[in-house]
Amino acid sequence: MAGFVSHFTNRLDAKGRVSIPAPFRAVLARDGFEGLYCISSAHCRAVDAGGNQLVAEIQNRAQQFAKLTPDHDMLAAALFGASEIIKIDGDGRMTLSDMIRDHAGLSDTVTFVGMDYKFQIWEPEQFRGYRAEAQKRALAMLSGQLPAPSQGEPV
Repeated sequence: MAGFVSHFTNRLDAKGRVSIPAPFRAVLARDGFEGLYCISSAHCRAVDAGGNQLVAEIQNRAQQFAKLTPDHDMLAAALFGASEIIKIDGDGRMTLSDMIRDHAGLSDTVTFVGMDYKFQIWEPEQFRGYRAEAQKRALAMLSGQLPAPSQGEPV
């Protein structure tokens, strides 16, 4: 597997920077994206982050709508107009923008959560609650108690 896996919690420094976990930096380097693409998650209080694979997934979703239509323009504004590309410094740190801080409710610590083609940025306590619920739901889906989502349906 060559994607983002595991989770890590790091502290912010006095300048509001946080180190991106080394395994995540290695995935980003292989991906070849300049910087870090960040967008507020549409379904939880976290920020989706990644490189070319995440951008490609977002572009694929947007391409399902005819261009120059109100639906496409609204989707593009929500997906691309509300995203940002963060610079990663030479020490592997990123400075958290107001968008990231506000959406995820971050203060002094950050949890990075690998999700294969992307990772998420969470407030640690929020992630603990989400993780517990995700584990319950995943077990129910894997045991057949919940139907698996169809292709393209959010989990």
